[in-house]
Amino acid sequence: MPKFKISTLGCKVNQSESDTIAKELQAIDWIPAGKSEASEMVVINTCTVTQKAAMQSRQAVRQAIRANPDARIIVTGCYAQTEPTTLENIVGIQYIVGNADKHRIIDFADQTQTTDRAITICNDVRQSRLLKPSPAAITSSRTRPVFKIQDGCNAACTYCIVPRARGPSRSLPPKDVLKGARALSAAGYLEMVLSGIHLGRYGRDLKPKTSLSELLDRIERSNVMRRVRLSSIEPLEITDDLIQRVAESSRFCRHFHIPLQSGDDSILAKMKRPYTSDDFRQRVHEIHNRIPDAAIGIDVLVGFPGETDAAFNHTYEFISALPVTYLHVFPFSARPGTPAANYAGKIPPDIIKKRCGQMRRLGNSKRLNFNQHFIGQQLEVLVESTRHAVSGFLKGLSSNYITVLIDADASQINKHLSVSITEQVDDALVGIIA
Repeated sequence: MPKFKISTLGCKVNQSESDTIAKELQAIDWIPAGKSEASEMVVINTCTVTQKAAMQSRQAVRQAIRANPDARIIVTGCYAQTEPTTLENIVGIQYIVGNADKHRIIDFADQTQTTDRAITICNDVRQSRLLKPSPAAITSSRTRPVFKIQDGCNAACTYCIVPRARGPSRSLPPKDVLKGARALSAAGYLEMVLSGIHLGRYGRDLKPKTSLSELLDRIERSNVMRRVRLSSIEPLEITDDLIQRVAESSRFCRHFHIPLQSGDDSILAKMKRPYTSDDFRQRVHEIHNRIPDAAIGIDVLVGFPGETDAAFNHTYEFISALPVTYLHVFPFSARPGTPAANYAGKIPPDIIKKRCGQMRRLGNSKRLNFNQHFIGQQLEVLVESTRHAVSGFLKGLSSNYITVLIDADASQINKHLSVSITEQVDDALVGIIA
């Protein structure tokens, strides 16, 4: 049978879509190639959220062409959606497929290329109004498969190209979410990650309208998955009701990831973020007060045009005072076609790099301090298939997003274990099976 490879860049939504593509290819008798094996087809699922991501996407395409000279090369994802003409100039690509047509990739699996130039299928994703149901990706090699239940974004943040790449917000109907969750559970998975481009807007486009909180209620009552984790949610969409549902249920992971971007109100206004630093502070403290052991991760965008030393310091001090667990730090990247690309007051790259380093060190300190609280306690851990490079211990993940190293054998993979925490090593905890 013919073999394929998929290279995925970017977010959890891309991961979910790659898993779905893999499942659909296997359903028509294609099989995954091993790392060192030749393959008849390579799919590169690209990202374009930053200049670096766009560059890495181009690099991944060229590497795939060099490593698989006889393979059918299909490029898809956000970079394919926003920059198809750039990709058309790369010799060796057979198909360029935008996000609006990503679900059609299997249609090209057995087609023969008849021209020297790539065939581009890139319709305007901004005209999309429905989220096409896709089969639950039960072929995922991860112990925690990502399940896309929402796509697109209606926001207009001045630095962001995602609405152009993904289109408007669309949601998967609750019955399809439950159907997919049941399929994942039947395949033996014990945790799923609900993902979306703008997850907090889940259900607002459906008829009748619903919400993420109401969806969690249906999942709870349906008993379809032992553990459910939420991916990133905008601060104003983390409602009191949503926090309470997580607080009262052992099914939903005690873990919130929230985009902050800046702690300076003048920068937030220039970004057109729909909240103030005080709004954000209140949401974080509400989570911390109701669920003291919850992990709270935040995104920070460093070096936005006009970010003075004072504005950066406001953000640094703001985050320092918050009970957050870890930071994802991104340097500002001007994306053509976004308003911020033309803003005055651009920050020199060396200053952005220095500020990112400061912010990442703060994030590391936050993570170590959070982990320290759990030494001597027991955590329920889902054991994953990867091992720690030094100790050889299996890695597991707690509900509140702590990596736990366990001296366990392969028979424990994809099991929930109660683990007594003994020490901290780097940014992970070490424990023994209780």
